[in-house]
Amino acid sequence: MTGKPTAPTPASAEIAGLPSWLYPAGFWVGVVLLAVGVLFPDLAAVGVTWIGVVPVLAAVWVAVTAWNRDRRLSVAALLALAGLVAVFIVKQFIPS
Repeated sequence: MTGKPTAPTPASAEIAGLPSWLYPAGFWVGVVLLAVGVLFPDLAAVGVTWIGVVPVLAAVWVAVTAWNRDRRLSVAALLALAGLVAVFIVKQFIPS
């Protein structure tokens, strides 16, 4: 072993269970939707919603696809989703 770091191979080029292209693709779709929202303000909510949904979709992707490879990673993704659900439930009890 020479001690030099090696570049990740295409098979291992994923970050936290996500393919390297998935999260950036979701981000750029969100940027396009936000740009459309600038031109058509009635559609701005779609872009904002998409930006909020991308991390949730990423967590669902990790939870489902990593279940057989890395159970701890899947459980962590499921706990993150459960925390998000808990926030929305508790938020209902807080008076406006």
